[in-house]
Amino acid sequence: MAEKWTTDEHAAHSLEWSRLVRAGRATRGDAWRVARTAEFYDDRDAPRADGVLPAAFAVVRDGVGRVLLVRRADDLNWELPGGRIDVGESAVDAVVREVAEEAGLGITVTGLAGVYSDPSHVLVYAGEGVRQQLAICFHARPRGSGEPSGNGAGGTTGAGRRPGSPGRSAEPATGVRPDCVETVDAMWAERGELDRLVMHPAVRRRVNDAVSAPGHVHFD
Repeated sequence: MAEKWTTDEHAAHSLEWSRLVRAGRATRGDAWRVARTAEFYDDRDAPRADGVLPAAFAVVRDGVGRVLLVRRADDLNWELPGGRIDVGESAVDAVVREVAEEAGLGITVTGLAGVYSDPSHVLVYAGEGVRQQLAICFHARPRGSGEPSGNGAGGTTGAGRRPGSPGRSAEPATGVRPDCVETVDAMWAERGELDRLVMHPAVRRRVNDAVSAPGHVHFD
C-alpha cells in the first residue's frame, strides 16, 4: 500500500505541526527537509526499485524495558531511530551515529535483531530515484558512564548480556531529544503503549519482532 493521506489526515498533520512550531520544537520548513517523498508497501502499483538502500536501525531498551522511539518529521509516524549506512562506515557505526543524531543518545549495540529486505517495500527519494530498503535492526542499550559506543570487542554482544535484554541499570533512562529536522519527538515507550502509537506496518513488525522474541534473529 502507498502512503496516501486523506483530507482529514492532512488536516491533523497541519494541526500537529502548528502545535510543534508553537512549542519551539519544529519550524515550518522542517517537514520538507527530509529527502523521502513517497513510500510504498505491498502495493502492486508501486514503482519498480532501481537500487537498494542499506539502512541500520536500533531497538534501544532502557533498564526497565522501555523502547526508544522517534517521531518522523515528514509523516509524524513513530519509528525506530536509524537511517542509511554511508559509504565508509559499518552498519554498527551508522546506527550509533543515527541514534545520536535523531534522539541525542549514545548507545551500545548488543546484538542483531533482524534483517528486513521485503522487495515490496520501496522508498522514493528526491534526486535519487526508487530504492528497495535493506534494513538491519540491532538490539542496543543506552551507553553508561565509561562504556564505549558500538559493539563489544571482537563483535560480541558486549558484557556477556543476552541480546535484547534491558540496559545495565535497572533505572529508567532519560535525556532523549529530537533533532527537529528528521525527527520532531523522541520518547521511551512502555511495551503496553506500542500498539496505540501510529507506525508504518514495516516498522511495527520490526518493533514487535524485537520485543516479543528478542533472542531470535528475524528476517524476511
